This record gives sequence, C-alpha cells and structure tokens, in this order.
Amino acid sequence: MSIVRRSNIFDPFSLDVWDPFQGFPFDAFRSLTESRPTFASETSAFANTRIDWKETPEAHVFKADLPGVKKEEVKVEVEEGRVLQISGERSREKEEKNDKWHRVERSSGKFLRRFRLPENTKVDQVKASMENGVLTVTVPKEEVKKPEVKAIEISS
Repeated sequence: MSIVRRSNIFDPFSLDVWDPFQGFPFDAFRSLTESRPTFASETSAFANTRIDWKETPEAHVFKADLPGVKKEEVKVEVEEGRVLQISGERSREKEEKNDKWHRVERSSGKFLRRFRLPENTKVDQVKASMENGVLTVTVPKEEVKKPEVKAIEISS
C-alpha cells in the first residue's frame, strides 16, 4: 500500500460513479461487452467498492471492505484540490481447464473511489492501514480556533 500525492484538474464527477449505459439494451453497449468481455465485470468491481466515511472531532475516517486484496494491490492518493483517491485491483481466481463453475458472484477487476475532502483537513498527514481485509484511511482535521471575543466598554 502506498500513499501518493497527485496533482489533477478539478473533476466535477469525483464523488459518484455513474455509468449511463448500465442496464440499457442498446446494440452499441452490447457489442462493447461482447468485444471486451471483462468490461462488464470491471464496471461492476469499480462501482461495488463500498466505503464508509465518518467524521470524528479529530479526523475524517474512511473504511473500505477489500476482502482478498493485499495491501500492495491498493493505492491511497491525495490529489491537488484535497481529493482522496482509493484505487486498486482485485485479482480474478485462476481458472483451471477442468474446473466447472456453477456461480461467480465475487467481483474482480479494478476499483476506484474519489472523495473531495473538506477544507479543514490536513492532507499532508494522511495515514492508511489494512487489517483483516479492511482498509482504514485517517485524515486528521485542523483544530478549529474559536474566535477571540473581546468585550468592548460602552461609553456614555
């Protein structure tokens, strides 16, 4: 697992994955999936990486369930503009010639999720750890300074 700072232009679609062709029976989409059979599974893995984001008084904490993914296969990056990017690839199980598959439900392929971080984050102090297939990314928050209140004496 590596934490990398990247520079990138503003991406207005960075928070959601949207596939306008998902579920549509258009011939163009059908020919794309037939000519490139891994396209559908890559899109599925891309969209199915579930991540929780919670805010504590000290930090923003992201947790991703990545069962079967090694930490070396995961990248955590902070792009210019405070965009946290979590990406990687879940390898497909090797198929033996004599194997007969009855059902394949686990997704494989590349995944990518992006989150725009609030202004109060310390992007230079991001930490990531992986334990039991759960990736935890912690982004510390800057201390909120309470405004100094100065009493003004009212003269007559």
